[in-house]
Amino acid sequence: MTEAIFRQQRNGLYAVNIVIPGGILTPEQFMGLAEVARDTGVWRIKCGIRQSLIVVLDQDKIPTLLEKIHALGLQIAPFGNKIRSVKACPGGAELCPRSLGPALELGMELQERYLGQDVPKDFKISTAGCPRGCTEPYCADLGLIARGGDKFDVVIGGRGATSKPMHGVKIASDVNKNKVFAVVDFVLATYRAHAEPHERLCKTMARLGTTLFTPQLELYQAEEQAQDEFAAFLME
Repeated sequence: MTEAIFRQQRNGLYAVNIVIPGGILTPEQFMGLAEVARDTGVWRIKCGIRQSLIVVLDQDKIPTLLEKIHALGLQIAPFGNKIRSVKACPGGAELCPRSLGPALELGMELQERYLGQDVPKDFKISTAGCPRGCTEPYCADLGLIARGGDKFDVVIGGRGATSKPMHGVKIASDVNKNKVFAVVDFVLATYRAHAEPHERLCKTMARLGTTLFTPQLELYQAEEQAQDEFAAFLME
């Protein structure tokens, strides 16, 4: 199964998990979803913990639901050994006074780039606009925490929603937003190359160590930052 459509309700209805990028809907999408829910006899709509909407309805209404949500520019969440919906902090000057960086914008860009990609085990990403971490970046397989000036710390190997939760570990600091994707690509490539089948990232790290997943500074350090650090070194 690659789409999050489940017959898991005790009342026999099906649950369909709809991706809401960054938890953000336009008024047109919001009204459109309401009309779709009414027209397909949806029993309930529940907010998911990964900024999605879980729609509960009869099985025979699912094709109509899918057709109409696709027309609204929305899609069904991936399921299985896939990169899941990005949990993005609404951090930004327009939405949160504590925001230190564009966590929402970054989260939506990450979702557009990575959502649904194959991985050894389901993989969760969270972005946070400040160290408070409302989106639980330390409990994600990969977390990004804004530090100010469009820079983010990168944390990997967290694990939530389990009886044995784990905090992730920091592998990179002050990564410019435009360099984040290089770090994420590196982590994912290393994970795919070294994980055993169905092995969560935290378990791969426990087996092989964190150093393997730590990128070299040259991968993400901005050229001007490297020059400034070299100049400071010469002044010592």
